Amino acid sequence: MMRLYSGTVCPYSHRCRIVLFEKGMDFEVIDVDQMDKSEDLAAINSSSKVPVLVERDLVLTEANIINEYIDERFPHPQLMPADPVMRGRARLFLHRFEQELYSNVNVIMQGGKAAEKSRTIIRDNLTQLAQILTKQKYLLGNEFSMLDVAVAPLLWRLEHYGIQLGKDAAPMLKYSERLFSRQGFIDSLTPAERAMRK
Repeated sequence: MMRLYSGTVCPYSHRCRIVLFEKGMDFEVIDVDQMDKSEDLAAINSSSKVPVLVERDLVLTEANIINEYIDERFPHPQLMPADPVMRGRARLFLHRFEQELYSNVNVIMQGGKAAEKSRTIIRDNLTQLAQILTKQKYLLGNEFSMLDVAVAPLLWRLEHYGIQLGKDAAPMLKYSERLFSRQGFIDSLTPAERAMRK
């Protein structure tokens, strides 16, 4: 059985939990307190960073790598496009999300003067992405994909991070509700994550 070492409020771990629940497979989530990491985790992953996926002798770190492995290992429903060109585009988007969105999330979580600039960068990037959603249901078309998995934890945490979207981003807010109503997303939430939006 796959084991996922997952931070209870970690947006990267959340992405992996969404994929596991979307696939509807057997797995075990081991909650890791990021302030007090276990010796178990340190023995598996020297950096003690989450998420970490363990399956037999395989140990994977980094959310995108973990999620692609799960998607290839359990292909139904497929979350990365089957077409190599579309898959290349999806990977480019995922890379951009790391560079333009999640690198700024890390800055916000550290606090300080740079946090406000990072909030603005995330808001502007999401407002740009909203234009795609005026024509289609999800980021890659009309099917839920790995791009939606990648952005969902961030959208769930906007208020928590102090980010407010303007009227230009209205399609993004509708899209958020569509993501949040998916059973896989609902099941993936930890109690601490649920408490972020009360």
